[in-house]
Amino acid sequence: MRELALNVLDIAENSLAAGAKLIGISLSFDTAKDTMRIEIDDDGCGMDEETLRKVTDPFTTSRKTRSVGMGLPLFKYSAESAGGSFSIASQKGKGTKVCAQYRIGHIDRMPLGDFGGVVLQLVTMNPKVDFCISVTDGEHSGVLDTREVKSVLGEDIPLGAPEVRAFLKDYIQENLVSIYGGRL
Repeated sequence: MRELALNVLDIAENSLAAGAKLIGISLSFDTAKDTMRIEIDDDGCGMDEETLRKVTDPFTTSRKTRSVGMGLPLFKYSAESAGGSFSIASQKGKGTKVCAQYRIGHIDRMPLGDFGGVVLQLVTMNPKVDFCISVTDGEHSGVLDTREVKSVLGEDIPLGAPEVRAFLKDYIQENLVSIYGGRL
C-alpha cells in the first residue's frame, strides 16, 4: 500500500467482515515529539488467542478466496520500518484493537494519504455500522460520530444521500485541514 489511509481502510474492512456494529478510528499526532498514532478498534467477533498470535503472518487469513492476507502484516511493517511500533489486542466475542505508531519525520514513513476520503467512504457506504472518528494534534481535535449525525438526520435520511454526503465531505475536509493542515 502506498499510503496509510489505505491501511486504515483495509483494517476497517476487516472490522466490517468481523460483524462490527461500532468502529472507532483515531488519528493522533504530536509534531514536537515526532509521533503519529493510528488506532482502529471494533466491537466485532474478535479473535481467539491462537489466531491473534498468527494474525500478522501474511499466510494467515480468514478469507476463503485466497490463502494470503496482507493487511495487518503490511500495517505492522509500515509502522516498524518507520521507527514506530505496532500492537493488536483482541478478545473472542468482544472485538479487536489495532494500533500503529510512527515517527513522523522518518524517511520510510508512508504519507497519510486521503484519510478524509477513506473516512467518507466508510461512513457513507456502511449505513448499518456506526463510526466514531477522532483526530487530534494535542491542541486541536475533531470528532465525527455517526450516531450523532444519524440522530439529527432521523431514520429517513441516509448518510449516503447526495446532500448529506456532500456536507460530510466538506465537514471532514475542513476539520482535517484545521487540525493538521496537510502536514502528514
